[in-house]
Amino acid sequence: MLNRNPCISNIKAGYLFPEIAKRRRSYAAAHPDAKIISLGVGNTTEPILPHIDKGLVDGARGLATVEGYVGYSDEGFEELRKRIAEVFYKGNFGIDEIFISDGAKCDIGRLQLLFGAGTKVAVQDPSYPVYVDGSVLIGATGPWEGSGYQGITYLPCTAENDYFPDVEKLPENGIFYFCSPNNPTGAVANREQLTSLVAAARKKGTVIIFDAAYSEYIRDPALPKSIFEIDGSQTCAIEVNSFSKPAGFTGVRLGWTVVPKELKYAGGESVNADWNRICGTIFNGASNIAQWGALAALDSEGLKEIRQLSDFYLGNAKLIRSALQNLDISCIGGDNSPYIWAQFPGRDSWDVFAEILEKCQVVTTPGEGFGPAGQSFIRFSAFGHRADVEEACKRLGRLRFV
Repeated sequence: MLNRNPCISNIKAGYLFPEIAKRRRSYAAAHPDAKIISLGVGNTTEPILPHIDKGLVDGARGLATVEGYVGYSDEGFEELRKRIAEVFYKGNFGIDEIFISDGAKCDIGRLQLLFGAGTKVAVQDPSYPVYVDGSVLIGATGPWEGSGYQGITYLPCTAENDYFPDVEKLPENGIFYFCSPNNPTGAVANREQLTSLVAAARKKGTVIIFDAAYSEYIRDPALPKSIFEIDGSQTCAIEVNSFSKPAGFTGVRLGWTVVPKELKYAGGESVNADWNRICGTIFNGASNIAQWGALAALDSEGLKEIRQLSDFYLGNAKLIRSALQNLDISCIGGDNSPYIWAQFPGRDSWDVFAEILEKCQVVTTPGEGFGPAGQSFIRFSAFGHRADVEEACKRLGRLRFV
């Protein structure tokens, strides 16, 4: 028989969110009468709003007609790519620089193929697990050792550095995964910080993989929503985004990636052309039904619904943050982000997770699962029904940490 893929054997057992689900099931089995409320996984809970939903429904119905039927869409509907360019990037990109996908997470995984196993990788610490796990699976890193993977540069983002990494430590001629608003911390990089990141990346030959999946939660107009608001970024960055959190498409699955034509390899070859080749080879395009929904989401009425839905979750976030602050628990996020990052000094994050579940019957996310710097932190997610969030906030009052 074949030997096991060594890259899979290198990966740390248990992806974070299935492990949380496993522990929740175990607790529920032991406490069958408990009403467990989740403030953990970032999965949307509210119905897709009517105008966007109509786009999905009308698109699906159209497939039953000769005039409305379409097959493979490859890089995505031209009309949708044009609308994304106009709405999010002020028309600064052509449709051949925007690639429609089945979600940001999927594109992040495929981007690992673009750069290959020999690429140096750096991540924010803490960071979304797929940045690290995907790098391990492609063979860009070694096995788990101590509190991290061999070969990955972890750049701490803590209160001491305002949750922004030391950009002078970016790897030369490598890739750097950066998320703003950040998952899990909820921190948002300001213009000065992103300008320093772009300058460092250009100096070191680093490609920034900028995850903007939560950009529509930014309410402060001074905060950039895209890396491409920064001069020079088109020569050193790729941006990934998604309809999952702003439009409620976590189950519908639709996102996009912007790969500028100005982005080149050291030898002058086009990164955009290679990404087009990869997408054409292993991906036949996102769901047409989802794309019709996205077109509805990006017209004037749909953009109002995106604002309405994200406002709702930000309202939840405000309640959670207020409840934690009333307990004198230090936290950030929840203002321009749906996540709140709470600190429990000196505590193991899985122990705090267990205590909150036991005392409050509330599921959270232990910070350790996001990287070494996540130890002693808990991520609270604002994705939930309002009544559940209000009840969870009341239950958090049972906590008494010393």
